[in-house]
This record gives sequence, structure tokens and C-alpha cells, in this order.
Amino acid sequence: METVNVNPAPSLAPAPIRPAELQALLGHPDTPLILDVRRPEPLAASPWRLPLAVACGPEQLDTLLHTLPPQPAVVYCVYGHAVSQQAAATLCAAGWPARYLLGGIEGGEPGVDPPPLLDLLSASPVPRLFQRPGIGRMSGPGSCWVTRERPKIDRIACPWLVRRFIDRDARFFFVPTAEVFDTAERLGAVAFDLPGAPITHAGDRCSFDALLDACGLQLPALQRLARIVRGADTDSLSLDPVAAGLLAVSQGASRLHATDDHAMLDAMMPVYDALYAWCCQAVAGVRESHAWSFQ
Repeated sequence: METVNVNPAPSLAPAPIRPAELQALLGHPDTPLILDVRRPEPLAASPWRLPLAVACGPEQLDTLLHTLPPQPAVVYCVYGHAVSQQAAATLCAAGWPARYLLGGIEGGEPGVDPPPLLDLLSASPVPRLFQRPGIGRMSGPGSCWVTRERPKIDRIACPWLVRRFIDRDARFFFVPTAEVFDTAERLGAVAFDLPGAPITHAGDRCSFDALLDACGLQLPALQRLARIVRGADTDSLSLDPVAAGLLAVSQGASRLHATDDHAMLDAMMPVYDALYAWCCQAVAGVRESHAWSFQ
């Protein structure tokens, strides 16, 4: 069977990153900066982007280099060819540890890329985010989101999902229920987790489920986390054995931060980071038991 060489020849050329490698970097506080370097036409025509992606066409790279300090970055274009490779090379030359996504957002180009590479990319496609109007931004300041005050579970899980997969610079506002929609209109914010909001409960499914569906995020670890959130938020603890633990921690944190909703959010972000990391292990079939012994 023909092998696929995805490593660059020894040179100053930027290294590629496989979709599965990028997926493993998502959902964590230190996820690299993800830059969408597609040119304006294909960018505007596509309904998809990568999680946390920031639009930065090739002509905008110079501005970026004068705005941000060097940092780990992953760049992608349509097929992972010249546009993203040249952008990554420009970043590397400026001292950035940058890589380009192998196959781009489309997973390679049939008729151009070798069939073994296309097979490799189709076996583990890159996770993509549906560009639903009004949910998250690819440029400009962070998006705004508003919900009811005194969050505990769903209204903390949703901000975690937004900041880790949709818009790392998103801002959240917790206000009295009667003020949510007026605040959303005034700030141009997305209202969530109350009847009539674009992101809210539907049947026995939570706002966290609704947000995953709206953005097309189908990662198995996120689906497991959604079940845990749903079980804790709707008092359906039989849905998942971990739901009771999330409920207990959420109620305890709410008591500790009874007068500061943003402190509650800050305190719970690492909890959801850890829970997501556990979900990644669980769906991969990694079982880790813990037993205490003198031996």
C-alpha cells in the first residue's frame, strides 16, 4: 500500500497538521490561534469554518503580525495548498510556531491530491462549524451573549462551549429575566436559555444541545458532555452517571459565588475543561480507575 508522506522536507517550510491532531487541540484553554486564510470569494461562499477560526486573508497577515505577539497558530485554506502554506511560512519567518492544516477545510482536492492522502483525510475529517448568522464572529470584537442571572448549569455550559469552540473572545451578560431581550437588542447580543430565545430548551433537550445543533458540532466528546449537562440541568441523573457530580459541583460553586455571576463562570470554566478532557478519554475507550492502597 502506498504511504503518504505528510512531513515536510528538511527546510524552513512550515509543518502540516493532520485534522485528527487539530481536533485533539480543540476545547482547551491553550488551543492555538486558528486563522482562516481563505480568499474573500471562497470564504463568502462557504457555510463552514473551523472552530474558533478568525478570518485573516493573505493580505491581512502583515497587520496581524503588527498586532499580535508570536504564538502557536494553525492556518487553513480551502484545500491546504499554496495559500495556507505560504501564510504559515510568512508566520514562521516572523517567529511564529505556525502550521497549516493538511487538506484544508475541504479535506483535500480530488484530482489534484493523491488518492492515499484523500483516503487518509476522509477517514478523520476536520471538525467544522456551521456559520449561522448572528452566532459568533470571525472578525472584529468578540460576540455578545445574554441570559438570565444566577446561572448554575446550562447557562455556564453554553458560555464554556462558546469560548472553547465558537468565539474565544465572546462576552457574556447575566441580567434579570425581564431584561434579557431588551439587553440583547441593545447590545446586538445572542439571547439564550429562556423561552423565545434563538438558543434555548426544546423538549427534553437543553440549550447546550441547541447550541451544538445550531453550529453543527458533532464531536463525540461534546455529545457525551451534552448528555451529562442535560442530565444535571433537567434533574434526569439517570441519563449519565457523571451528571450527579456536575450537579453537585455546580450547586456548590453557585453558593460560593452567590453575588457574582461572572466569578461563577470563571470558577466553572476549568471544571468544564476537565470534564471535556474526561469525555475525550471516555469516547476513545480509555478507562482509568482509581484505587487507594498502602501497596
